[in-house]
Amino acid sequence: MTTSEIFLVAMLIIFSVPYLVWRLGRTEYFAPLVVVQIIAGIVLGPGVLGTAFPDYYMFVFNGPVIQSLNAIAQWAVMMFVWIAGIELDLRKAWVHRRESGITAGLALGVPLAFGAVAALALLPYPGWMGARGTSWQFVLGIGMSCAVTALPILILLMEKLQILRQPIGQRILRYPSLDDIAIWGVLALILMDWERVGRQAGFLAVFAVASILFRRLMIRVPERDRWYAGLIWLAACGLGADWSGLHYMVGAFIAGAVMDADWFDQQQMDWLRHNVLLVIMPVFFLSTGLRTNWQVGGAAVFLVAAMLLVASVAGKLIGLRLAGRLLRWQPGEASLIGWLLQTKALIMIIFANVLLDKAIITNATFTALLIMAVASTMLTVPVASPKLQRMRELVLRSR
Repeated sequence: MTTSEIFLVAMLIIFSVPYLVWRLGRTEYFAPLVVVQIIAGIVLGPGVLGTAFPDYYMFVFNGPVIQSLNAIAQWAVMMFVWIAGIELDLRKAWVHRRESGITAGLALGVPLAFGAVAALALLPYPGWMGARGTSWQFVLGIGMSCAVTALPILILLMEKLQILRQPIGQRILRYPSLDDIAIWGVLALILMDWERVGRQAGFLAVFAVASILFRRLMIRVPERDRWYAGLIWLAACGLGADWSGLHYMVGAFIAGAVMDADWFDQQQMDWLRHNVLLVIMPVFFLSTGLRTNWQVGGAAVFLVAAMLLVASVAGKLIGLRLAGRLLRWQPGEASLIGWLLQTKALIMIIFANVLLDKAIITNATFTALLIMAVASTMLTVPVASPKLQRMRELVLRSR
């Protein structure tokens, strides 16, 4: 078979296997399609398929095919992060700044601290910190991975629970929106290359000036041209960030963050996000799965994943409980919100991919983080749904 034919075989697997499992297995209650796609990526990776059928695995996922898939995945995730940056709305958070600041801070800070402690426990053992990582980068990276909430997955799950458009749903969205700024800010800090700090400072200075000019341009052009201008801006910012030593993902987020959602029709923006998830993000999930490898660490990978899961879940719940006490929430409110914010798949996977690209973590650590993210996300609806049924009055109450 030619490389093109093998590539299409891989695409056939990418789109058919997760969909059939999701549809025929009726997994929607605990695992929406995006989560099934992530799990399928793991199963199709070297840890499962590559072990069970090594010849078949090497035939389908050979070097040229993986290179093509990685290129598609890179653009897909850049577009997804760019959209997340555009939709970042800090105005509502500012209106409720005390409540939002306290809650978002504790929801991020406590699990970050728990995850950092778990990372410190791993430092004495070889095989977890990457070849080019330093101790502080590793500890901070693992800590932030445990603190992340995946806003796009949270939106999907709240739509399923029919609370997205209710006051509590809109209120909950404020917390991970604020945390997004911290997540990408921390990532930029971790990726700072002190030998190339001049180049990075130069990029940020040029970006600041270019952002002002770009915003003036976008106000003046018709809406139909804004989409093309935005994509050109995305590619330029990604290139500049990667050239300077920061990751192209940081460039994608800040490219979107300086744009206003009001420049675009909301329905078209929703459709763009939906189509990115439908058409090209499954390729990213598979390429992520191809990076998983627990054979390197053996059973220890699963033990580390369990430790990180405990740190992540417990940290988030304790952080929300502290926020509830400070803000005098009613009983059960903090627990409900804490479980809804457990959705880590996607954004954490993107975050961990960057850490792996920069050799701050190893494949074994990446696999443990991926297992933790999937498990945390799959716990969300089964635990939160019964709590929500017992507290229906919360749905109609806002802060």
